[in-house]
Amino acid sequence: MPALDPADSLAVIPARDEVTTVGAVVAGVRAAIGCRVLVVDDASTDGTPAAAREAGAEVLTLPLGLGAWGASQAGIRYAERHGFPAVVTLDADGQHLPSSLVALFDAHARTDAGVVIGTCVERLSAAKRIAWRYLRALTGLGLRDFTSGLRLYDAAAIRELAAPGASLLDYQDVGVLMLLAKKGLRIVETPTPMRPRETGHSRVFASWAVVARYMFNTTILCLSRFDLEQRRNGRGAEA
Repeated sequence: MPALDPADSLAVIPARDEVTTVGAVVAGVRAAIGCRVLVVDDASTDGTPAAAREAGAEVLTLPLGLGAWGASQAGIRYAERHGFPAVVTLDADGQHLPSSLVALFDAHARTDAGVVIGTCVERLSAAKRIAWRYLRALTGLGLRDFTSGLRLYDAAAIRELAAPGASLLDYQDVGVLMLLAKKGLRIVETPTPMRPRETGHSRVFASWAVVARYMFNTTILCLSRFDLEQRRNGRGAEA
């Protein structure tokens, strides 16, 4: 399969109230790989859309906040509708270095994986390392980092993630990866640097209550998948 041309891809940046950083992220992406940039404005109340447009991005404004995955999926659906062969996603808060996008395409060229995740294990706290160890055992996905938003999706992954079946995933990270793995897509990681967060806080690790809810929801997601597969296997055996 021919290598993906980064310039032919669409960069999708979900953003909510990131006026101070989104412009620099957009400019960085355009300088790094020269592709079109779509900022999905997740019902911001500040000047995020204007800052994104000024930096050269197209802006898709959602009428109400859908969260990180809802905004990302809106951008992925836009990419499918317009025939983009690949989508790269990154956060609007400036943690991801746009120059790291090149590494994602290099990893895809080496592996032909449907999904490439840019990971920075050095940023993981002790709590995250414990959580990721639990998630590896629970999901069967041998990944080092489940919540990195720095990703490359190829055309096959775009089709799966644009489908209605991907609409009800509460979390962009584990739910999306489980879905793609179930569809037979290969998922690989490649090391990338990451800046410390300057403002705001982690969506997953904002507090212990948030962590507990995240782990509970993920556990239910995995158990429900297991139960569904058991039921399907049972029906197949009966047939």
